[in-house]
Amino acid sequence: MNGNAAILVVVLGCLIGAAGVVIAVVALRRARRPQQAPAPPADPFRAADTDALRGDPRVLKPGDIVEIRTRSYAVRGSLRFTEGDWGWAEHLLDDADGGKVWLSVEEDPDLELVLWTEVPSATIAPGAPTVDFDGRRYTRDEAGQARYTATGTTGLNPTGTVRYEDYAAPDGALLSFESYGDSGKWEVGRGEKLHRAEVLIYPQGG
Repeated sequence: MNGNAAILVVVLGCLIGAAGVVIAVVALRRARRPQQAPAPPADPFRAADTDALRGDPRVLKPGDIVEIRTRSYAVRGSLRFTEGDWGWAEHLLDDADGGKVWLSVEEDPDLELVLWTEVPSATIAPGAPTVDFDGRRYTRDEAGQARYTATGTTGLNPTGTVRYEDYAAPDGALLSFESYGDSGKWEVGRGEKLHRAEVLIYPQGG
């Protein structure tokens, strides 16, 4: 082997060695880099443009402002429910006149918004296949028991359980019965489904 060939072999050996060091450093850095959790699956039919323009009800929280049919409400408190793999939220709203309503937000699988008004004078109870109330006949739709977490002002403990039974009328009117904890008392609410375009969200800070 002549002198030039020997020099070439030495240079190639140095280059190969340097490349090996670079590869090892890159691999080590990748190994040390924290792995990001995979993003949850996204609904391909979710109206992102609508959420951008009108606010996203799924992230509603205490302190936000909600406009429903041109009437403004403040979110006083929120309840987030879980039952197995299923979850939904209910938000306590009040207006400038002190009127209080609840807004439920659920995806099953489409987004469903319902405006609920409490009926404290109701004397009816759930359990039967049908319930007659205020001139309508409601049919039992679903029932169960869930756990909840409360934030803001709701009048409930920070965590707890709730039993519920939901009824629906042929014209779309809804009737809900809820019993929190071990009270044994049923709270009655009358519900009306809202169109997405009837609800505007104004987030108020982080």
